[in-house]
Amino acid sequence: MSNESALLTDLYELTMAHAYHDLGMRDVAVFELFVRRLPPERRFLIAAGLPQVLDYLETLHFTPADLDYLAGLRQFPAEFLDYLGRFRFTGSVHAIPEGTPYFAQEPILRITAPIFEAQLVESRIINLMHFQSMIASKAARCVSAARGRRLVDFGMRRAHGAEAAVFAARAAFLAGFDGTATVDAGRQFGIPVSGTMAHSFIQAHDSEEAALRRFVSATGQPTTVLIDTYDAERGARRVAALARELKAVGSPGQIRAVRIDSGDLIARARAVRGILDAADCPEIEVILSGGLDETQIEALLEADTPVAGFGVGTRLDTSEDAPSLDMVYKLEVYADKSRRKRSSGKETWPGTKQIFREHDASGTFTGDTIALAEEVRSGTPLLHEVMRDGRRIASLPGLGESRDRCREWVARLPSALRALHGAQQIYPVTVSDEVRALAHRLDQAGE
Repeated sequence: MSNESALLTDLYELTMAHAYHDLGMRDVAVFELFVRRLPPERRFLIAAGLPQVLDYLETLHFTPADLDYLAGLRQFPAEFLDYLGRFRFTGSVHAIPEGTPYFAQEPILRITAPIFEAQLVESRIINLMHFQSMIASKAARCVSAARGRRLVDFGMRRAHGAEAAVFAARAAFLAGFDGTATVDAGRQFGIPVSGTMAHSFIQAHDSEEAALRRFVSATGQPTTVLIDTYDAERGARRVAALARELKAVGSPGQIRAVRIDSGDLIARARAVRGILDAADCPEIEVILSGGLDETQIEALLEADTPVAGFGVGTRLDTSEDAPSLDMVYKLEVYADKSRRKRSSGKETWPGTKQIFREHDASGTFTGDTIALAEEVRSGTPLLHEVMRDGRRIASLPGLGESRDRCREWVARLPSALRALHGAQQIYPVTVSDEVRALAHRLDQAGE
């Protein structure tokens, strides 16, 4: 359950809400959330963050402390603040399921509520959906590049704050990562947690051999050790000797993997793998980390690097190559009348809309149509009602189920869309004739 302040918003949401309230504008509005265009580095995006949006809407309220702060601004009259004190979200939400791939201009979430309510929630909804969608989309590319190797999120320390670290771990797991080093993400979302050791543990001992021996003994369970504090090959030989010693006393399997975090990862991984195999330790895996993302992972595997898994940190949790999405939340209907923004380069398609997704006989997705919600069309409708009268109408799928959906639906995209490089294929997204006709009528009417 969320306990965040209702003041986690932009001031203009409150000033508009005040104006709506004073003007008596209480009719129902429809707002839709979508991304105007894909970043050049992305061929598709992944929907993520819906449970947090619903938590926010269900618990949204203004506390006495919130109202005292607003009163201190001397910008809002007491009568409006009294109204805010009674405020609760009463609208409905339609959304595409978490883990669903989506494309530019497609509404992924729709809010239907009195305009005061629908407007007030804009900033936080974008904030929640934008970040997790951005990270999940980056993570999906890493999953594609890793070709089944294990992936762990290492990015907490470079994430932009505590919430970003936890939500990045959640979004990465949704997109197919196997675990996270962020313990609180494990606690909150049931994500498997994974960790090794830092170079400081090795440095704190008088010898690397003593550090490795004591760390393995202290953990008391299969563990991963870091071997490149001084020299990765020498570290690998010490690990192999320790593993042989443990086998001799009947304690095999205490060292599950070695991690290499620096240098020429291809050369070092090959050398370390050779040392471990020669010492009859084929069960000890090699894990690589250190500034990795999908491009480096792909290059490592193209070079046949002997690696079982990757730790991915900074470039995942900051989505370094595409650190923002052009995600917006726009009014499409008010008081039963369709609305259309015509600003140059920022035009919107009016009306309450649905996405219909087509596939061929093999199950591969072949194209989407953005249509009016009342249109009867072929294809699978993607937007579903998940909240009514301010309350969820059913439990959302769990994170594991959404993760399975993401894996299945990404696999059903055309293969060219899943490739990291090569000719840029544009997935067909069509706007229906009915939507275009509605836009034309509004343009002709000057509205």
